[in-house]
Amino acid sequence: MTTLLEVSDLRVTYPGRGFRARSHEVLHGVSLTVGQSETLGVVGESGSGKTTIGRAVLGLVAPSGGTVRFQGNDITRAGRAERRALARDIQVVFQDPYSSLNPALTIGDILGEPLIVQGSGTSEARRRVAELLDQVGLPKDASQRLPREFSGGQRQRVAIARALAPAPRLIVCDEPVSALDLTTQARVLDLLVDIQRRTGVAYLFISHDLAVIRHVSHRVSVIHRGDIVETGTAGQVTTAPEHPYTQRLLLAAPVADPAEQRRRREARQRL
Repeated sequence: MTTLLEVSDLRVTYPGRGFRARSHEVLHGVSLTVGQSETLGVVGESGSGKTTIGRAVLGLVAPSGGTVRFQGNDITRAGRAERRALARDIQVVFQDPYSSLNPALTIGDILGEPLIVQGSGTSEARRRVAELLDQVGLPKDASQRLPREFSGGQRQRVAIARALAPAPRLIVCDEPVSALDLTTQARVLDLLVDIQRRTGVAYLFISHDLAVIRHVSHRVSVIHRGDIVETGTAGQVTTAPEHPYTQRLLLAAPVADPAEQRRRREARQRL
C-alpha cells in the first residue's frame, strides 16, 4: 500500500497559561502512517492528544519537533499559500455539525462557495453541489435550505459533502459522530465507509470510542498521554489488545448485557 500521510516523531508543545507558567508538551514523538484509500483510527481518552495530531496535520497548530509528510512532501511548516493548495487534497470534518456550518448561508452556498473560489464556474459548481448532495443521501432541494432546517445527522452529511467537494485524497475526521445519537451515528459511519469504497478517499479518523473506530478503520493507533502505545489491525486492537491501556479502553466500552458489563468492570479494576 502506498503511503499517503506520514507523521514522524511529532511533538507539539502548548505554552503555559499565566505569568511564568511552564509550557506543556502534549505529543511526545508520535509516529503514524495512512495509506491510500485506508482508514487509520486514532483512539484515546479526552486529553490524550489525539485531536492535536489532526490539528498538526491540518496546520492548525505548529509542531515543536518532528515532520508531517503528505504524498512524500514535507508540509510540517507549510505557509498560507501552500496550505491553500493543500486544501484541495486534505479536508476535515469536525465534531459539531452545526457550528462548522455558516448559519446565514444556504447549503448550496456552503458547498458551492469553495468550488467557485478554486476556479469552478457557477453552472459547474451547481452541478457539483447536486452531485455531492446525492452522494451523501440528501434531497436536491436541500441546496435552497439553511443549516437550521436539518437534523444533526443531516447537518453532518452536509459537512461531509463540503469536505468531499474538492475531491480530496485525505479527510481528517475529528470525532465526527460523537454529537449524534447511536442510530444516526451508525448511518453516518456507513456513509463514510460507502464513500471511501466509491471514491478511494483516505481517512484519519479520530475518536474516543473503540466501537466507532472498529466500525470504520482498517488499522488503529492507540494514544495515551501523548504517546502511541499500540498500533495494529482494527480486528486485533479492538478485540485482543496487548497494551494494558487499550485493554482498559475495551473493558470500559458499554455493552447491553448487565452480567457482561459487571464482568468487564471487575476485570478493569484488576488491571
